[in-house]
Formats: sequence, structure tokens, C-alpha cells
Amino acid sequence: MGYGDDRGSRFNQGPREMYDAVCSDCGKETKVPFKPIEGRPVYCRDCYTKHRPKRDDRQ
Repeated sequence: MGYGDDRGSRFNQGPREMYDAVCSDCGKETKVPFKPIEGRPVYCRDCYTKHRPKRDDRQ
């Protein structure tokens, strides 16, 4: 088996486990695909787009 043979296998395991969280910005309850770590901010989908790092679109 080569490197590419098992690369997509983790994506075929069905739905990801989601964790309950409270948005650090607006306070709305949300679900995230990772276990929140105390002391680190978690954002809902709407607030994440505001806090997401800007992409550097160099050409």
C-alpha cells in the first residue's frame, strides 16, 4: 500500500462526531467538529467568518 491508498479512508467513516459549544463572540449555542479546549475561543459559523484569518491572495 502506498501513501495515497489510505489517504481518503478517514473521510468514509460516516458523520463526524460533533461537540456542543458556546460561541465566544455572540454566546449562541453551536456544534463544532472538535473537542473545545478551555481557554481557547470557539466561534459559531457566522462569527467564525468574522474572525477567520484573511487569506493572502498573492499571485
